[in-house]
Amino acid sequence: MIAPFSGRLIVQEVAPRDGLQIEPTWVETLDKIALIDQLSGFGFSRIEAGSFVSPRAVPALRDGEAVFTGIQRVPGTIYVALVPNLKGAQRALESGADELNLVMSASQTHNRANMRMSCEASLAAFGDVVELAQGTSLSLNGTVATAFGCPFEGRIDEERVLGFVDTYLEMGMQGITLADTTGMANPRQVARLVGRVLERLPATDLTLHFHNTRGLGLANVLAAYEVGARRFDAALGGLGGCPFAPGASGNICTEDLVNLCDEVGIETGIDLARLIDLSRTLPRLLGHEVPGQVAKAGRNCDLHLSPDYAKL
Repeated sequence: MIAPFSGRLIVQEVAPRDGLQIEPTWVETLDKIALIDQLSGFGFSRIEAGSFVSPRAVPALRDGEAVFTGIQRVPGTIYVALVPNLKGAQRALESGADELNLVMSASQTHNRANMRMSCEASLAAFGDVVELAQGTSLSLNGTVATAFGCPFEGRIDEERVLGFVDTYLEMGMQGITLADTTGMANPRQVARLVGRVLERLPATDLTLHFHNTRGLGLANVLAAYEVGARRFDAALGGLGGCPFAPGASGNICTEDLVNLCDEVGIETGIDLARLIDLSRTLPRLLGHEVPGQVAKAGRNCDLHLSPDYAKL
């Protein structure tokens, strides 16, 4: 007999940041705000609403201040900002972000490509952010990118990943994210590494960030959930991808993930029908189709009229 799933799965919506950051078409600030405001009404407790990186590096998100000050905040929802350094953290603090997400790759090569600095330099910059956050209401999350593999270096030693997790916790970061930045993870690998990380911190403080580059995104979610993980990043429509990873595709799709949870009996608290309706507006907003599957196919309960010949 298969045991039922238990424990709510928390979905952190990342489309407004990770999803839009590599879109070639500029999305107007008011459209970004409208997107976040709609997501806020669907039951999300966490939304990564934007980033405060250099406008030259990520021009698609150069309006971070306007977005964070323009959204209608829902009580109980945490609005997260990605920041690379002290300057970005100061901008995020002034704009009212609730949590700062600090990202460094476990891969030295990918970190230099993505952040233009070594891992050691990234950690030094994070120390300044930790100091800034002291005495404020800001919470800090440290992301270990390429935790399951790097497109340049290949396999990443688990001990190296665990070392960065320990360093983040020692620095005073409250949350940890393990990111499969380029979609290289497999379910057995995920279960093993997530199990080891959960020996260091509670499930409430761990986030998993999967990409669907090789079609294993949702399988990896279930593998992580079954060993105790309860919080996952996902992007509406399956938007996103890493601009510094050859062949990388988007994040796991939010509505596909919530549909999976509905089908197997995992509670999320998210309104799937409204989520699908919003996802179906993305092609018009962005000017291209998006990878999500459920918005195209509909839910299993969305039945069709029988064809005439079936009535004979």
